[in-house]
Amino acid sequence: MLMKKGLLGLLFAVNTLAAISQTPGDVKKNIYYERYHTAEDQLQKIIKAEPANAEAWYLLSKAYIQGNDAALLQQLLAQSPDAIKGEPFYQVAYGSYLLNKGNKDSARFYFDQALDKTREKNPDILSAIANAHIITKTGDASYAAQLLNKAIDRDKKDPALYTLLGDAQRKLGNGSEAYKQYTAALDKDNRNAAALYRMGKIFVSQKNPEMYLKYFNQVLEADSNYAPALFELYYHYYFTEPRKALQYFQQYAAKSDYDKQNDVLYTDLLYLNKQYKEAVAKAQQLLNEHQGDSMPRLYKLMAYSYMGLSDSASALSNMSQYFSKEVDTNMVAKDFELMADLYAAVPGKEDSAIVYYVKTVDKAKDNPDRFHFYKKLSDLYKNQKDYLNQAKWLGMFYQDNAKATNIDLFNWGIANYKAEAYVQADTVFGTYIQKYSEQAFGYYWRARINSSMDSTMEKGAAIPWYTQLITMIEKDPTNKTNKKWLIEAYGYLAAYETNQAKDYKTAAENLKKILAIDPENKDAQQYISILEKKISTGNTTSADNNK
Repeated sequence: MLMKKGLLGLLFAVNTLAAISQTPGDVKKNIYYERYHTAEDQLQKIIKAEPANAEAWYLLSKAYIQGNDAALLQQLLAQSPDAIKGEPFYQVAYGSYLLNKGNKDSARFYFDQALDKTREKNPDILSAIANAHIITKTGDASYAAQLLNKAIDRDKKDPALYTLLGDAQRKLGNGSEAYKQYTAALDKDNRNAAALYRMGKIFVSQKNPEMYLKYFNQVLEADSNYAPALFELYYHYYFTEPRKALQYFQQYAAKSDYDKQNDVLYTDLLYLNKQYKEAVAKAQQLLNEHQGDSMPRLYKLMAYSYMGLSDSASALSNMSQYFSKEVDTNMVAKDFELMADLYAAVPGKEDSAIVYYVKTVDKAKDNPDRFHFYKKLSDLYKNQKDYLNQAKWLGMFYQDNAKATNIDLFNWGIANYKAEAYVQADTVFGTYIQKYSEQAFGYYWRARINSSMDSTMEKGAAIPWYTQLITMIEKDPTNKTNKKWLIEAYGYLAAYETNQAKDYKTAAENLKKILAIDPENKDAQQYISILEKKISTGNTTSADNNK
């Protein structure tokens, strides 16, 4: 029995020593460096050994809230001993938890108790309550600023108070005042990485890379272990210099808490740096270590990497896995576009490609790049000879597209013509004439379209357009296209005069105009001969007889 008691005493001593080795200073340092999970682990050991340590309970609440682990905080606070629930630091801890939940009135009750017990003279309590208001969405940044000014009156040398006051001003949207407070923090400690970092964040919000890069680099000069600045540098270079982004990210991961999401980001960087085989290997490793269903984005990364390796079959397989495991709200237009591209490359899978391009359009309907997807859909339907749907998407591509050209308008009209949607085709080429009146294309195709709508020539609907076409191009009959169109136009007019107006003389004159530009035209020669016989036998129109 004595032996058992001795063993229990030894275990207690070991636990106590472990807790003592984790000092509040170590914890605050980890919170400063935003290593919240490490701080949480340290604090749990401390409160297990020293449950009456009220400040440790406060730091625990701070670490869990800033580390986005607040959901676990309630259970831990419930384990606190009754003896410390009246301590100011504990009351701030519980008030912080309530404020984070959105219970502002209840939080205020606990904060006020802590302030009353310290007569609003303790800078640590004042700044702790201010911090809670700054880091929670429902917090009152104006009230936080008031508390921090009181804290600064009590302790004018602590740079952390000025940095926190700058954070309150940033939350209020007052960047210039925030900058002023961060400068004050640096006056107290010119190597204060947190203040320099916050200055950089002001310029991030202003989208001023020259300035924020300056400050983030100054952070690392002051303190190379300040991981948040490394993350910002990684993120900046992610879009411009993947190799440099990878270097910063590796430093960031080494100096921050482990997070499995970092492994995904690292895999993404391997892909961006065209290390495709390494990206696939890393992704497969992570899927084996962590349940694949919990990290579906890895399947997408493998798909893109396989595309880089020109292995479209493996890319399609992995994208299929991604779509089966990822929640819809996390999917973006690019996901559907890749799936569509992969199906489009497989013979016989055009229908599947169309389905995914349509989904891409749904996701990208407000995206300036959406016209790119409209064009892909029109091309797929063109290949299927589905001209009506081709025309639909060409219309979507042309309308409200600042980059659309006359060729796009022309193709839209032609697709409608091929689909026998003549009214719409006529409208499109009417627009063409309005925009490009000096070009003959609009007149020619309106003639063709109206000819198709009036196939019996009963109305002579194409005559006005063929007539205008002739006026535009008759001076240059040697041009190959002009020659072809003039022969067609004169031929139409001759056919109308022959079959509808019965004006054989005018019909013959139009046919002779064909021979003027194409002397060997056998059709014109043949029909002129027939018409001249009719004219010689007196078969002319009444209009001709009255001349």
